[in-house]
Amino acid sequence: MFDTHAHPGALSSFCPSRRHLLVATASLAASTAWRPTWAQGFPSRPVKTIVPFAAGGGPDLLARKTGTKLTEVLGQSVVVENIVGAGGILAAQSAARAPADGYTLILGSSTQIVQKLMQPAVKYDPLQDFAPITCTGFSPALLVVAADAPWKTVQELVAAIRARPATLNYASGGIGSAAHLIGAALEQAMQVRATHVPYKGSVDIIPSILQGTTQFAFPIASTAIPQVLDGRVRALATTSAQRLAQFPQLPTLHEALGKEELALSSWSGVWAPAGTPSEVVDVLFRAYQKVYNDPSVRADHEAAGVLVALSASPADFGHFMAQETRRYERIVKAARLSTT
Repeated sequence: MFDTHAHPGALSSFCPSRRHLLVATASLAASTAWRPTWAQGFPSRPVKTIVPFAAGGGPDLLARKTGTKLTEVLGQSVVVENIVGAGGILAAQSAARAPADGYTLILGSSTQIVQKLMQPAVKYDPLQDFAPITCTGFSPALLVVAADAPWKTVQELVAAIRARPATLNYASGGIGSAAHLIGAALEQAMQVRATHVPYKGSVDIIPSILQGTTQFAFPIASTAIPQVLDGRVRALATTSAQRLAQFPQLPTLHEALGKEELALSSWSGVWAPAGTPSEVVDVLFRAYQKVYNDPSVRADHEAAGVLVALSASPADFGHFMAQETRRYERIVKAARLSTT
């Protein structure tokens, strides 16, 4: 179902520009005289970044930290606006309608591509309605259960799901979200049945487990790691292709279950509305390169389980998105998630 041989994530092909990262870093180092005012004074007022995650969650906190650094680079305030709901659809539709002037951006991801494939009638098209700026990184998820749950290993959890078909519930931040697709992939790979419980946003996943409404879930690492460290939930596995540095003792799903298709990661990046002037896109691209090559920003992301992976150019990111769209089309069809 997923191509995991060439890349370490199946919800992700790895942002294709990782091999170009040293080139991008060297280019920035050689251009210390660069100033974002090359684009006829852009930016001359605050820039808004739409974040399709609830305030307070791991992705939101990272977006705010990144926004603070971007403010320093651009010389203008960067304001984060949380638009949550429908698995990222509402945020994408809002961003697609914004003026194409570079003052409204969105933290886009593989989720918005999946949502469009599942629901063609939604009022945005990731490839047509947005100007790609750069891929920023990819994020594995953690398979978590309540700290007092009876299951200590992935194998024990799968055995419980098999013994009680459609009885155990798993949470996600919405239909078609990464957490949903990973859960569906687990069901397919292991030929078991659980019940999917979608919530308004990913921030609701952990509370649902603590309340006992759901029994397991696949929150992304940036959301799950603090909860695991606090002892609120127990991690059984990571969906990355390799073990996480934060939890070297934690097996991958691939290791635990012997299924290569369960090496899954989602990716994220920055988009502007389609039609944004190329010179503005260029300023934003170089600004984000500068931001994400800052050691403190990289450290924040790595601590949250996010691997920074930057595009070589906006066109490179656009090419990557087109490839991902074709691959996700196969994924959605195999999972029978499309409304068409």
